[in-house]
Amino acid sequence: MKWPRSGVRDQFMSTEKPLLAVKDLVTRFDIRSGIFRRVSHRVHAVEKATFEIGPGETLALVGESGSGKSTIGRSILQLDMPRSGSVRFEGQELLGLSHNELRAFRKNAQIIFQDPFGSLDPRMTVGRIIAEPMIIHGEAEKEEIRARVLGLLERVDLGAEHLSRYPHAFSGGQRQRICIARALSLNPSLIIADESVAALDVTIQAQVINLLMDLQAEENISFLFISHDMAVVERIAHRVAVMYAGEIVEIGHRRAVFSSPQHSYTKKLLASVPVADPRQRRRDRAINTDEIPSVIHPISFKPVHLPFRQVKDNHFVREEL
Repeated sequence: MKWPRSGVRDQFMSTEKPLLAVKDLVTRFDIRSGIFRRVSHRVHAVEKATFEIGPGETLALVGESGSGKSTIGRSILQLDMPRSGSVRFEGQELLGLSHNELRAFRKNAQIIFQDPFGSLDPRMTVGRIIAEPMIIHGEAEKEEIRARVLGLLERVDLGAEHLSRYPHAFSGGQRQRICIARALSLNPSLIIADESVAALDVTIQAQVINLLMDLQAEENISFLFISHDMAVVERIAHRVAVMYAGEIVEIGHRRAVFSSPQHSYTKKLLASVPVADPRQRRRDRAINTDEIPSVIHPISFKPVHLPFRQVKDNHFVREEL
């Protein structure tokens, strides 16, 4: 297993305008009950999320299951509709765009889902799966598509012999490589990787992470890397945003967050990372045994958003009660 060197990630500093700028994003879901199906409660999945991603940068969004990480990714693509806030891509506001305008944006922003077994159509060949985005968006003539598909397979270390096979013939790691090839088919500048290595074993995880980093170096792709695995995040991220109960509670450069966590939840999250060498284990680490507070509230509920304070350059933490 070969993990990428983390020191390279520490040297990254984008001086360009952000590719993606999210401000005060709010996404909630109504819960209906009773015979009249009236709204009785709401799921406050994302509350006032704010962050930016620069060209060629990886921002890792971390937290436990149910903290709202995946909802942010889906809200950016408007697979889940935000209630309010702003999402700007290359300076253009995305919220409120028409279907055709959104279609143009989605050519530049792709998503890799967690489950490589469920995100590929079992009735389609690998060649058809990778070609489908190009066909839908009219990106290439029929003669060109096969050549481009073969090129994409080669980039993810798969060969022409895989072109006519179906997803069931591949391992989990190979299926995730097919998903990556499909995401690359439209030459996106942003990829949202939603727990994209969570279903893979450690060795295959390392291979996929190295592949993503190589593609980033070659194509200057930006990643929103959604994960609950802090060990993986430490290897791939330039910056880290920590989510807790629908809110971002800490955000900063990877080294700052990992070496000097400020929020109590961040400290517990980092303490939960297994350490193989007993001599390197901290005896005073606070293991997170608390449950995440419920994000389901009555419709009359008014959330309280505590302010951020700056710890140092590009490192911010939300105040705690």
